[in-house]
Amino acid sequence: MPQTLQQYDYLVFLLYFVIISSYGFWIYRRKKSATLNTNDFFLAEGQLTWWAIGASLIASNISAEQFIGMSGNGFRLGLAISAYEWLAAISLVVVGIFFMPVYLKNKIYTMPQFLKTRYNDTVAMIMAIFWLFLYIFVNLTSILYLGTIAINNLSGGQHFHLIMIGLAVFALFITLGGMKVIGYTDVIQVVVLSVGGLITTYIALTVVSKEFGYGNNAFAGFNHLIKTAPDHFKMIFDKPGPGATEKQIEDYSSLPGLAMMAAGMWIANLNYWGCNQYITQRALGADLKTARSGIFFAAILKLFMPLLVVVPGIAAYVLHEHGQLQQEMLTAGTLNQDNAYSSVIGFLPVGLKGLSMAALTAAIVASLAGKANSISTIFSLDIYKKYLNKSAADIKTVYIGRLVIIISLIIAIVINWNDTLGIGGKGGFEFIQKYTGYISPAIFPVFLLGFFWKKTTSKAAISGIFFGLILAILFDKFMPQLMGNETLLYTAFKTKAGTYEIPYLIQMGWVFFFTTLTMVIISLIDVKGQTHASALEEDNTKYKLTNTHIAMIIIVLVVVAALYFRFW
Repeated sequence: MPQTLQQYDYLVFLLYFVIISSYGFWIYRRKKSATLNTNDFFLAEGQLTWWAIGASLIASNISAEQFIGMSGNGFRLGLAISAYEWLAAISLVVVGIFFMPVYLKNKIYTMPQFLKTRYNDTVAMIMAIFWLFLYIFVNLTSILYLGTIAINNLSGGQHFHLIMIGLAVFALFITLGGMKVIGYTDVIQVVVLSVGGLITTYIALTVVSKEFGYGNNAFAGFNHLIKTAPDHFKMIFDKPGPGATEKQIEDYSSLPGLAMMAAGMWIANLNYWGCNQYITQRALGADLKTARSGIFFAAILKLFMPLLVVVPGIAAYVLHEHGQLQQEMLTAGTLNQDNAYSSVIGFLPVGLKGLSMAALTAAIVASLAGKANSISTIFSLDIYKKYLNKSAADIKTVYIGRLVIIISLIIAIVINWNDTLGIGGKGGFEFIQKYTGYISPAIFPVFLLGFFWKKTTSKAAISGIFFGLILAILFDKFMPQLMGNETLLYTAFKTKAGTYEIPYLIQMGWVFFFTTLTMVIISLIDVKGQTHASALEEDNTKYKLTNTHIAMIIIVLVVVAALYFRFW
């Protein structure tokens, strides 16, 4: 079973590259003057349709982190990792109903701008600088690294640096055209990654079906997965008790059952989808109806993502347990769960491997382009335009934005050249979750209270950001040693290294709780600071929904409820 790409695979991939590049260039030339306007370049204001917004949201979200990392977690944890996708669908509904009206009513184009409008310049500047560092040194860097590793493995493992530069240049070509080019090329990217992902899943299931004597039947293959690996189709893990196996402890530590449903998983999702420049930027240039339609459309698409990125991992697990994929799942002689997706792609016939690589590349490039554009937007509008050159014309601001994109991608390449941050050692999914998770439960209370509680003050916001960050480090690194392994707040479990750790999503829940409590107390004390809340405009009609929106919301809620009922 060949793992590397053949001549026809490269031809298919080349065709994809030509189509995307040509379409992006056509969009760029069609309204070239728009790229000289800041609102058009950074937001494509009024030019993205609802389906383009929805597709762009998904294309920007689905990257090597999902295809490689989540498939690997499907191999180890099973369908339970789908909680990140299915609860994200509900989170998108919440964002569309409650968050987006506030942003659009107040003409918010960046997250620091919201913080400045709601609080003050200090809060906005602190978060703008922090987001720039986070987006460049964690998100952009890790996406480029994971994407390079995946494509390099498929192409024979001999061209790591060349592939990394190629992905960066491809993303750069898309990004320099502005948000309109990104938004509309993302529509094609989503089609490619969806078709390629579905084909990969279908082939994986038919291989399982043939291997176990059911013939060429994907449905029979899926049913065999359920029959053979029932533990891999359990959405909620029970808390380990005395005598629990090492695997049970590891699984619960990754996804701590009902406890994560109380706070941690929701904080991660709502912060990512509602308070993240990289994501919300796609909808900030539209009117409320169009933005909501796009966001709810993305929520519906989210329901299908586990079929593309989790099921192949489960198929790889079953085949591996049956004696297949023994060499394909190894890295340096050790079983590596992150090889699950590429090992399954090895079953695809010549030509379809190229399509699958194109799908993976589509996800990577879309994420790189979206992240680079967000970095450019925050720097250009929230730092350069406000502090470095207040009188800068649009053409100058757009020029600076493009320069920042180039510099950001160069920084990512330099960092990844020898894996300076150790992303490969930690695993990309863990790397991203760890470092973004340090700040998520600190940022989210600032936005949540800013939206819905007028008494929240700037002092409370600044205190919450720093207190939450310190508390996140305390829970992650020191709490078991200071308070013990079993308390009313948490249970710390022993790791392979012999240390004790609190499950990550439980940490987030408690950091969020104590940060929110601290902000409430400070706000109540800081009476003079409560007057700034009036800077946000109110609209009593902002929560009204159209019948189409209500129908889309019902579809999301019913499907998620049915999935959890079936696989609880």
